[in-house]
Amino acid sequence: MFTGIVRSIGTIKAVEKRKASQRLLIDCPLVTKIHAKIGDSLAVNGICLTITKLQETTFAVDVMPETIRRTNLATVRVGSQVNIEPALRASDRLDGHFVLGHVDTIGTVTSHQVEGNATVYQIRFPKKYRPLIIEKGSIAVDGVSLTVTQVNDDTFSVSLIPHTLQETILKDLNDGEVVNLETDILGKYILSGREAETNEQVKTDY
Repeated sequence: MFTGIVRSIGTIKAVEKRKASQRLLIDCPLVTKIHAKIGDSLAVNGICLTITKLQETTFAVDVMPETIRRTNLATVRVGSQVNIEPALRASDRLDGHFVLGHVDTIGTVTSHQVEGNATVYQIRFPKKYRPLIIEKGSIAVDGVSLTVTQVNDDTFSVSLIPHTLQETILKDLNDGEVVNLETDILGKYILSGREAETNEQVKTDY
């Protein structure tokens, strides 16, 4: 589990393609600082991945076909930068929100503009996720915990302060680029429970 508070930025050093999967080699000095070891989980652009190889500041992660289909790791190349967050420990502060590292889908940046001390990004998403995205609710964008400031049928907006931009790869986002989206886990369970109740009621009435 994670919080959506990115701790570092990593750089892709190699992309090893394997049929429908791939292995990524990522350089990130943070792994040395936190004494990471093989088997540890890290969020890479918001995706929970396991360290399978580790040498000094470089680590390897294996990316399975489902992850490639559902996330923007399919587009990374040597030199690409990625957000990195270590897994949450029981003693850590919960400064963001509960992020599992299970990306739901990708969104596309449709516009961005500066408003005062913030940069506002508008992101388009598949309409089926609309019930899970609410105004003033939480959402993880490339692993960054953000607050939804506005939501429409298939777009939502988030505002980023300079610190968040500086500490993450979101500062380099351009219109048309894709980002990983993970909706709030609490909303998922509430929606699932309501759907189960509705289905049960339909069966009872029938």
